Amino acid sequence: MQKNYIIYATIFLIAYLIGSIPWAFILGKLKGMDIRKHGSGNVGATNARRVLGKKIGILCFFLDFLKGFLPVASILFLCKKNILSISSDYAFIIVAFAVIAGHIWPIYLKFKGGKGVSTMAGILLATAPLSLLIGGAIWAIIFYTSRYVSLASILAAITLPISAFLLSKYERYKLSDTMLAVLLGLALLIVIKHKSNILRLIKGTENRFKKNKGSDNENSSIK
Repeated sequence: MQKNYIIYATIFLIAYLIGSIPWAFILGKLKGMDIRKHGSGNVGATNARRVLGKKIGILCFFLDFLKGFLPVASILFLCKKNILSISSDYAFIIVAFAVIAGHIWPIYLKFKGGKGVSTMAGILLATAPLSLLIGGAIWAIIFYTSRYVSLASILAAITLPISAFLLSKYERYKLSDTMLAVLLGLALLIVIKHKSNILRLIKGTENRFKKNKGSDNENSSIK
């Protein structure tokens, strides 16, 4: 039992440190810029796109996505193959929350990070890819009709655990109760991290992207 505690602590630390890698900050520094001092100041893919451009924003999303996918997919594989003799449910809980916590509260940036949407998507690909597809469709529909990234992210996050629960009624897409609870918890955490965006949406002062000359740019009249 003590050995298992050591394993759980180790995988938590590794997953947290991976989740803490601030790709938006790193990509900004490569461009000679501290992204925390520009745009919304958020260390995430949306602000990277806003400040550093579309291509770097997409690259940042992909790298943050991998922070969620690779640790979760790896630990589930190791448990499934009995390479690690630990509970796959417990391991999933630890790794999923560790990578999200790392992204939101990265040790490298004094615990001030992003909002976890990209990393959550990576976790979903490793556990419930069809739910990710549904959530991605919701995100795209909301974003391209409203141009609000935050609104699209919030509604997509809410959709993910709901779709996972409904799909679990079918054996092919069934997830354990533990996994469903974790997905719900992560979705709630992401929504809570968007509380300032929710207030701005209510006030009508939220950041909005608009099409300008063939590219997505933030409306400069909105803070």
